[in-house]
Amino acid sequence: MPDLQPLAAHHADALLAFERENRAWFARAVPDRGDDYFTGFAARHAALLAEQATGGCRFHLLLDDDGTVLGRFNLVDIADGAAELGYRVAERAAGRGLATEGVRRTCALARAGYGLTRLTAETTLDNPASRAVLRRTGFVAVGPVSLDGRPGLRHVRDLTADD
Repeated sequence: MPDLQPLAAHHADALLAFERENRAWFARAVPDRGDDYFTGFAARHAALLAEQATGGCRFHLLLDDDGTVLGRFNLVDIADGAAELGYRVAERAAGRGLATEGVRRTCALARAGYGLTRLTAETTLDNPASRAVLRRTGFVAVGPVSLDGRPGLRHVRDLTADD
């Protein structure tokens, strides 16, 4: 089973490779990060680590046995016991249940490791796989959102209920 690890400085090269290799795949479902993301990656990675050190967010990587990044599972805007969940899985790992497993593990970590009681997540309507992952992991759709002009749904997961 792949290992879910907090983002660390030594993950930079593997994370950049993951983002480059999957750029077109991700752009089908979420807005592209743009060229500046890749040319300024070292500074961006350092900024994420600094932000994580404040406790305002928690970034995680799902790593294969060889250290290859299979997915990202992030908790951002942590405040008042709540956070926003964001995730993405490599194209080569899609369809293997890794997104569902990664979200489950991130939810458990959010609850037990970070003391969070509520998570929210958003996905576009044209991303049925992501909506299915959220549904399978206990998220409930609560209303419409617009994500870069694309219609989507906001989901909520209560972490205080017994699983």
